[in-house]
Amino acid sequence: MKIAKIVTSNSHIDYVARVIDALDSDSPPEAEDYCFGQFVGLSGKTEDVVGVIYDSRLVNPEYGSFGPRLSPRPALGNFSPDYLNEQGILIGILLLGVVDRSGKVTHGVPRRIVPPGQEVEKIDADAVKRFHSGADSRVHLHYYSQVVANAGQFAIPLLDSIIDQLCANCTEPEIQRLKVLKQSLMWQGTFGGMKL
Repeated sequence: MKIAKIVTSNSHIDYVARVIDALDSDSPPEAEDYCFGQFVGLSGKTEDVVGVIYDSRLVNPEYGSFGPRLSPRPALGNFSPDYLNEQGILIGILLLGVVDRSGKVTHGVPRRIVPPGQEVEKIDADAVKRFHSGADSRVHLHYYSQVVANAGQFAIPLLDSIIDQLCANCTEPEIQRLKVLKQSLMWQGTFGGMKL
């Protein structure tokens, strides 16, 4: 399901996309389709880039315009047909790795640069599971340090959200491994930021 289009980037792995709205599509995505921690895919010719939504911003250029209005908002379409509602939602996407056409998964920094206008699609739970399953059929998060280094204040909540999603489709031994990682994250969140 298409949910957004890339508009800019903050770095090679940190992209910003504008969520598709009613002006772009007859069936825009619902709010739960682009929520925090949602895995997304960006299709390419030879490989698909996988990322995760880790931030959001609201765009409202009208917020600071307190001047008088000549007509009510519904009438603006009649008097000014080129008037567009410029309000929107921007989402921050952190790239986590790639899946090539043969299905080989690589966690880490993708080599490919994502161009502006690239469509962003929501990926389902099966694709998320395949992205995290290694050759040994165990769950892997080789992008862990990448998230910690680039997601800033959202790193711990983001990893916590990812672990919760992965636990839903794992075996009991894998769940136990992920719970240990989650406890470590909670400890880092509680004591790691304290200055002694």
